Amino acid sequence: MDYSQEIKNCIKTLKQSGTILYPTDTVWGIGCDAADYGAIKKIYELKKREENKAMICLVTDFKMLEYYVENIPEAAYQIMKYTNKPTTIIYDNPIRVSENLVGEDNTLAIRVVRKGFAHELVKRYGRCIVSTSANISGEPTPNSRKDISSEILKGVDYVVNLQNEKSSSTPSTIIRLGNDGEVKVIRK
Repeated sequence: MDYSQEIKNCIKTLKQSGTILYPTDTVWGIGCDAADYGAIKKIYELKKREENKAMICLVTDFKMLEYYVENIPEAAYQIMKYTNKPTTIIYDNPIRVSENLVGEDNTLAIRVVRKGFAHELVKRYGRCIVSTSANISGEPTPNSRKDISSEILKGVDYVVNLQNEKSSSTPSTIIRLGNDGEVKVIRK
């Protein structure tokens, strides 16, 4: 199956409130439409994850980011402009996403994905997509597609058929930007 057909299959699944297993710019992830309450709930259940533990979302560029975050700190633009590795930033007061995706402190972690399958998928879908590691909460993050548990593989609605698609197998750096301009690294 080719890249283009896989993206079409993912988009069809996302539009039907489904969940997908797909290669991101970091690790293999479980995803859904970031505005779909029911699909997000399915991911929490599949991962056996507490709903108060936030998940990351992916966008393709600053314009898409600005659609989901009203007030982006200037530091975020600088970080994204100069970082050379996938970096997720936690933003205050997200908009246009499902309430069960937003943290208790009214924040949302978003990464601008710049290349690969995930970039093309989000770009063609035109909406923010959830991206959480393809594992049960508390278990190790799988290093490759072959390391993903059968429970996860069977639990999603669509599995991208690109076993050889390379990801870095390293989760993104996560940064929290404070209202006072403070930059706090949550995960390196």
